[in-house]
Amino acid sequence: MSTPKNQKIAPVNYDYDVIVIGTGPGGEGSAMKLAKAGKRVAVVEKYRDIGGGCTHWGTIPSKALRHSVTQLIELKNNALFTNNYPQKQEFTFADVLRHTAQVIGKQVKMRSSFYNRNNCTLHFGEASFVDNHSVKVKNADGSVEVITAKDIVIATGSRPYHPDDIDFNSANVYDSDTILSLDYQPQHIVIYGAGVIGCEYASIFRGLSVKTDLVNTRDRLLSFLDAEMSDALSYHFRNSGMILRHDEEYEKVESSSDGVVIHFKSGKKMKADCLLYANGRTGNTDLLNLQAVGLKPDSRGQLAINEHYQTSVDNIYAVGDVIGYPSLASAAYDQGRIAANLIITGEGKRKLIKDIPTGIYTIPEISSVGKTEQMLTQQQVPYEVGRAQFKDLARSQILGSDVGSLKILFHRETKEILGIHCFGERAAEIIHIGQAIMEQEGEGNTIEYFANTTFNYPTMAEAYRVAALNGLNRLF
Repeated sequence: MSTPKNQKIAPVNYDYDVIVIGTGPGGEGSAMKLAKAGKRVAVVEKYRDIGGGCTHWGTIPSKALRHSVTQLIELKNNALFTNNYPQKQEFTFADVLRHTAQVIGKQVKMRSSFYNRNNCTLHFGEASFVDNHSVKVKNADGSVEVITAKDIVIATGSRPYHPDDIDFNSANVYDSDTILSLDYQPQHIVIYGAGVIGCEYASIFRGLSVKTDLVNTRDRLLSFLDAEMSDALSYHFRNSGMILRHDEEYEKVESSSDGVVIHFKSGKKMKADCLLYANGRTGNTDLLNLQAVGLKPDSRGQLAINEHYQTSVDNIYAVGDVIGYPSLASAAYDQGRIAANLIITGEGKRKLIKDIPTGIYTIPEISSVGKTEQMLTQQQVPYEVGRAQFKDLARSQILGSDVGSLKILFHRETKEILGIHCFGERAAEIIHIGQAIMEQEGEGNTIEYFANTTFNYPTMAEAYRVAALNGLNRLF
């Protein structure tokens, strides 16, 4: 039966305007933007506290661990302390985890206040779709409720990938989540997977004087980086006593109460106290009942989206790790805000910035933005290089942290900054100075800015002036 032309269709009364599934950076970015625009927002979180994997198992704990270990390394290398205040005993992984727990607690408290202040309704339980506008929430006590909304944002994040032939319930086999429950100090650890997470944890354990083998399935570390940065990291890993094993794949893993034995396809065998498997991640989509809304994730559990973060179902959006690259907490937050902006305005004008900085919290840190030398060479761009070695900077000498360098890549003719690569302590902070200039329009983004501006002295930022002058001196 058709509706008469003059009869208005009654509006659908939803419980909320938007349901956001997940409280990591992507979910938080969406929820805050929507709530501040006056939308009625419900947020569903599976874990007992808000913050997502970023706060509880990923970015925050690993960076807090790294900071503690870096401080220990600095103390060990400082004669003022070692001579006058000898260390009674070695710090263990469990010792540095205590600081991490404090940081996580502060993060949860702070982020909880965001949701409370902005009147978001929190539902703690497991979310799954009923239809395009309805989500079932299974609470911890087993009770179930169904909530509805016009739009839905999936921000469920990711988890460590588990191959079927490795028993992660067995003794001494860990992933990057469960490693935070390690309650003893291993003498020897094997880390399988030399991506960002594997490299960061390799730094942490080696910094605690644990014998560390880092197994890489590829032929070089972090091959997406500028080759010079990758080579520098490899050198410093080896110099610290770490063993790097490239082009290796496991065949099987045997675990017992006294350790693990890893058999490799190359015929090698390794025995260690424990194994940290850190080779890949999977999107958290398996419990969402996506078939109810006609969505199908790929083999990695990730969802396809358009440039506005919409899935193939117009009112369902996806942001963060669940959509794959770049899989950064910083990008996820912005993706959440961009998706929310489309929901609020109906216009998709906002976009993620082109050059997203990469921060890798190894010891020392690595950070980069823009093109690598390899990219520019392949693209036949006439570029030049300006370098500053940290060991030549007064601030670095004062800090006793002289390892590292800053490299600026710029066009020989226009002097436009094309890429910036930094290796050393505070690299992830230092990079933002260069990023800010790269983002300028017209003549404002040339290397000459750094040569002509005045920096505080002594600072690490002064590396930009040193690198700029070095690069300009190469021109003829």
